[in-house]
Amino acid sequence: MSIPVPRLLGFAFANADLLVEVGADKRIAFAMGASEVVSGAAEGDLKGRAWDDFIHPDDLPMVDALFEGLEDGSRAGPVVACLTKAKDRPQRAVSICAFRLPGNGGAVSCALSRAAPDAAPKAGGLQDRDAFEAAAVELLRAAKASGADLELAMLDMEGLEAARKGASPAAREALDRTLSGALRAEAYGGAAATALGDERFALVRSRGEAMSALVRRVTKLVNAGSPKPITPKAEAVPLSGDGDRQAVRALRYCLDTFLKEGPGGALPADLGDALSRSMEKTLDEVGALGAAIRNKDFHLVYQPVVSLQTGGLHHYEALVRFGDQGSPFPLIRMAEEMDLIEALDLAILERALEVLSKRPGLRLAVNVSGRTIASSDFIESATRALHAFPKARGRVLFELTESAALEDLKLADRHLTALRNEGCEICLDDFGAGAASLAYLQQLKLDVLKIDGRYIRDLQRGGREATFVKHLVSMCQELKIRTIAEMVETEAAETAVREAGVDYAQGWLYGAASDDLDWAPGKAAA
Repeated sequence: MSIPVPRLLGFAFANADLLVEVGADKRIAFAMGASEVVSGAAEGDLKGRAWDDFIHPDDLPMVDALFEGLEDGSRAGPVVACLTKAKDRPQRAVSICAFRLPGNGGAVSCALSRAAPDAAPKAGGLQDRDAFEAAAVELLRAAKASGADLELAMLDMEGLEAARKGASPAAREALDRTLSGALRAEAYGGAAATALGDERFALVRSRGEAMSALVRRVTKLVNAGSPKPITPKAEAVPLSGDGDRQAVRALRYCLDTFLKEGPGGALPADLGDALSRSMEKTLDEVGALGAAIRNKDFHLVYQPVVSLQTGGLHHYEALVRFGDQGSPFPLIRMAEEMDLIEALDLAILERALEVLSKRPGLRLAVNVSGRTIASSDFIESATRALHAFPKARGRVLFELTESAALEDLKLADRHLTALRNEGCEICLDDFGAGAASLAYLQQLKLDVLKIDGRYIRDLQRGGREATFVKHLVSMCQELKIRTIAEMVETEAAETAVREAGVDYAQGWLYGAASDDLDWAPGKAAA
């Protein structure tokens, strides 16, 4: 058999299981190697097959972008793509390296090696940020072992949102698929790419090529079908260092800086510089948070919890807010990581007791972290605070949050019992999510259990979630534990939780968290 010289030149440096050539008509013109092992089909069956039928539709935009970016004499990849799944056969995936050789009629030579199907992102799209960060750290570990040189590339796609708004639904979907494919084609392995915001994106790629080449390829692809011009700009930070928690912190600092400031935003020189800046920023934030806790420089907002039996207010959940910040979760997480959560929980309790002393008849629930409840010092301080406000007795409910898992349930139960002896009730928050589990329900003496909102949202649809909630409520009734349904947002959801036997409800149907302590039935709807 005589193989044309251009193909031999391309295959000479290809270390692959299967070599194929895709013609300008996007059909497989040539195949040689372990075809059945890699693709499930014989070499002869591959010849003449449409390339678009060979690659899974979800990964086709990425492979198309890989091909489009090739200039004569250049190579690209590897990227991992799934193959079109044959009936009654397992899913197959391949790692693809592509070459466009001069004088070969526009054909693309491909070196294919077997890969794990789960190496490609689900549904062929970009990774979410958590998955991207995890993938980047794994790539960093592998690069350290192999000596590979990687960089974090970040792109600002100026004009993307205007183009999306000016496009029809079908054109907008096509633009999104093209952009996703273009970014994955540039990413190391075809996977490590994510959206940071509406117009900002990040990917991990091999280092060495100028960023201008990446920008040129992406610009060509996304503008091909866009109704309005899109102008990509890109910057890169070299990736080096150990793939550990400090690398994650440095990576996040780079991403957050680019998301906030965009191109020209004084990015770190490398991960070491990013880590130093991140630690300085964290120390500043920790100092500010510690001062806010010490000076009680925060305010409480209150969300009503309603009795489903009477339709009236049962109590409010007191939630902390810092300044004009929306969600306090990042600061609460920082407080836990920096051992400030106990002081924060105590400060919130003291502020809530001050409110209760001025509002007879009012009942408040305050959150307490799993880390805090394990502290004997907190129990002693909380007991002193409760004694200082005797009129508040019987009107405080502690909600044990699941943000930090309880390591010693027996100790936690002793501490919770001490609070119950002071006239407080104990609620287990967000049951069914995170750390909260049946072990908590078995070993902790509880008065109330709050069911995680994801089950409540699906309750009215029936199915497994509805069965779970109904059995959970029934079990709680036998244990003399009352139940709260959170995230009740519609009348249909309220009807569903009432029919399930839930005692109380909380959610937007009754009102969002606010400064208002004068809730009445129908007020939120009005």
